[in-house]
Amino acid sequence: MIKRSLSVVLRISLILAVTFSYFITPDIAEAAVAQTLGDLRREYESLLSEKNSYDQKTEEAKAEIARKQAAIKEAEEEITIAEDEYDAAELAIIESNEKIASLEEETKKVLLYMQQMQGQNAYVEYVSGASSMTELIMRVEAVNQVTAYIQDTTKNLEEEIKKNEELKVELEEKKQNLIKEIDSYEATIAKQYENIDEYSEFSLDLETQVKNAKDRYDAAKKTCQATVGSTSDDVLLSSCSSVPINGGWLKPLNYGVVTSAQGYRTHPVTGQKYKFHAAIDIGGNAEGTPVYAAAAGIVSGIARRTSCGGNKVYIQVYIDGKYYTTYYYHLLSINVNVGDVVTQETVIGTVGGGSTSTSRGGYDACTTGAHLHFGVAEGWYSNEPPQSQVIAPPGFKNSVGYRFYSRTDMYQ
Repeated sequence: MIKRSLSVVLRISLILAVTFSYFITPDIAEAAVAQTLGDLRREYESLLSEKNSYDQKTEEAKAEIARKQAAIKEAEEEITIAEDEYDAAELAIIESNEKIASLEEETKKVLLYMQQMQGQNAYVEYVSGASSMTELIMRVEAVNQVTAYIQDTTKNLEEEIKKNEELKVELEEKKQNLIKEIDSYEATIAKQYENIDEYSEFSLDLETQVKNAKDRYDAAKKTCQATVGSTSDDVLLSSCSSVPINGGWLKPLNYGVVTSAQGYRTHPVTGQKYKFHAAIDIGGNAEGTPVYAAAAGIVSGIARRTSCGGNKVYIQVYIDGKYYTTYYYHLLSINVNVGDVVTQETVIGTVGGGSTSTSRGGYDACTTGAHLHFGVAEGWYSNEPPQSQVIAPPGFKNSVGYRFYSRTDMYQ
């Protein structure tokens, strides 16, 4: 009975420590230790509200994209119409120029004819041959009308050409303005897609945090109901749970070699210089090798199939009067759940980082081969701890090439 009671008591200690970072980045969490069940509930509801806010922003961004895409379609249709009108104006100019050229030829013929008639007195004969004054006037007028018609028609055609030239300029200007509008719409769309990526990144990370917070709250209620018979908001977590006490640290693997130390380095994947590495990388083991908890504690957070780090487990521990968080990345599998109490003999997961790498068709872009990313931070966290709290894992030589051959092989 005592054993069972202790087991129930040990089922929840994640409750004592909840930490999240707000308004900075979704993967950095500041310590904020929950004191009561109400603290856990409010933490869960706050994270859920924040996630819903990002989801709403994502939907608003999608709606804006749809509006701009519709505006682009309308502008493209206007450009097509303007181009058709431009082509029509250009064709009208060509036709007008052809008519002017034809009239010029007719004018030349009339002038030549008149010169010939004048030279041969034919014009005089043509005019004087009229049988009456009326006919005389009509004959003179006929010649003048032909000349005037050609002049008037040519003038009208030249005015049409001028109008069509001006129309072409207007249509080209309209087209260029529409193109600028489309460029502006496309820039807005690109920005909204960036926002969606950002919102989605926040939302996905928050989704994991929301689930972890909900799991912690549910586990806390279950434990408090079993131990003190109450799940009210004012129940102190310390009255219904406790953190396992450790005698010291053990290695998370039976064997390994440090392939990358904790501290600043050149990132092996991106090539970024002076990138802070918040853990040590331990190689020398094949995928599927068991990974143990380096210290007994409570599973405070789990993230699955993340784009950088793959499967992750966070465990809050208490050693020598101090609070720590241990974290394990690039796991091939996860064998624990949020709220689980683990001992130093618990296999929390298995080594991954090989088949899970994006270079091999996987989902983890921050690994180049099978290894364990093992980190320790002072304080209690349920996801990525702040850089200022990260320490070199105790018992390790923080140096590339350091090897250990058992879990109790401590470097002094």
